[in-house]
Amino acid sequence: MRQDWEPEDLIEVWTLLENDMKKVRNKSGATRLGFALLLKFFEVEARFPESAREMPTAAVEYVAQQVKVPAGAWADYDWQGDRIKRHRKEIREAYGFRATTEEDQERLAEWLAAELCPVELSRDRLAAAVVARCRNDRIEPPAPGQVGRLVGKAVKDFEAQFCRSRVERISHATRSRLEDLVAGSEDGTDEGTDGEGAVSGGGRSHFAELKADPGARGWRACWRR
Repeated sequence: MRQDWEPEDLIEVWTLLENDMKKVRNKSGATRLGFALLLKFFEVEARFPESAREMPTAAVEYVAQQVKVPAGAWADYDWQGDRIKRHRKEIREAYGFRATTEEDQERLAEWLAAELCPVELSRDRLAAAVVARCRNDRIEPPAPGQVGRLVGKAVKDFEAQFCRSRVERISHATRSRLEDLVAGSEDGTDEGTDGEGAVSGGGRSHFAELKADPGARGWRACWRR
């Protein structure tokens, strides 16, 4: 959520409409202000703020004027109790959303691994895609930390599947020779080698050179070069 809001933007985005005011009429004090702010924040972001600090100060002051509660009451809103859980449930239902589940997160990780990881390297853009997909499906997205872990899992799963698919294309005989090459390089017993990674006639094996290369950029970057 951006923190700088011009007056005209505040009016356009943070004004409580008639239906919004109906939802806060039976509330008072910090509860009234807190609910109104969560309601408008969710309308903008399709998620709830992680803490009170994420709420723009200008929005707090503007919404406080509308609900006729001092802006300082926002600091007294309870972020831990049952009341905020009820507020979140009410707001989700008002916008036709539901809370995310573990099954949702599994499906999102599978979708990322299958559809986006093959064409997108940026984890930030993958995380943004998760949030956009949740909004489109009317699901409250996981917290940012959970989204990061979800993206990490998707990338790991994609890379494992990518490697498996490439290995499956190699003949059994070639795989055996490659495995022998790796094993021999690790224990220094390569047939036809002299010393660490050295080959008969001088120089080093291609595998030893690859391991010694200090400028490795990651397997996917090399694959696309």
